[in-house]
Amino acid sequence: MTEPLSDSELEAMRILWEESPLKPGQIQERFAWEIDNGTLRSTLAVLMTKGKVTRTKEGKAFLYAPAVERPSVLKSLAERLSRILTGGSTSDFVMELVRSEQFTPEQIQELQRIAAGESDATKGSEKRGNGK
Repeated sequence: MTEPLSDSELEAMRILWEESPLKPGQIQERFAWEIDNGTLRSTLAVLMTKGKVTRTKEGKAFLYAPAVERPSVLKSLAERLSRILTGGSTSDFVMELVRSEQFTPEQIQELQRIAAGESDATKGSEKRGNGK
């Protein structure tokens, strides 16, 4: 089992999934809360040790990029929470989340599409009027 990511590590990953590669200062600017430079650099070092980010040198600066895909981290987090909250059933965990949320009609349609096993390609063609 991989070591869980801290809030700061997850925030850095979120930023890098949205845009990368980035310098530490650019990551710091995008943080949802204030984080000092030393803490951010420690966070990035831990993420490198965990194999979650890579860095390359460009001139005098290091640029950071994600080494793992967002879905794999999300799946790992969901599995961890499902073990804690629902005895290990990811589907029960997801259903609990669905029950606790207020969804728009569009979001309900998207959930139905996912539950039916339709692909993103199908969704795109339906939006263009070429689908089912």
